[in-house]
Amino acid sequence: MNLLEIFKALSNRTRLDILERLKDPENNFPPQDEGDVHKVGVCVSSIQEGVGLSQSTVSNYLATLQRAGLVEVQRVGQWTYYKRNEEAIRSLAELIGKDL
Repeated sequence: MNLLEIFKALSNRTRLDILERLKDPENNFPPQDEGDVHKVGVCVSSIQEGVGLSQSTVSNYLATLQRAGLVEVQRVGQWTYYKRNEEAIRSLAELIGKDL
């Protein structure tokens, strides 16, 4: 767990907002056709629409969250889906609660 990468990712309000919104994707993003958002994740275009930024900016933000290990990525055909990495977030919360 690279704390510098994690805290860098969380230091941007929009990246933090995306991570918070992914906690409850049904209520925070437009509906999508590709199955259960908790299993598959949320499509980049839905995230883009949800936060109101360009696709390239959202993709860069998601890449930062992925490098930090805070989101998981799944490709389905030509689409890329993102969901929270709940295990990593729990580990981070434990680490902060215990060591910081």
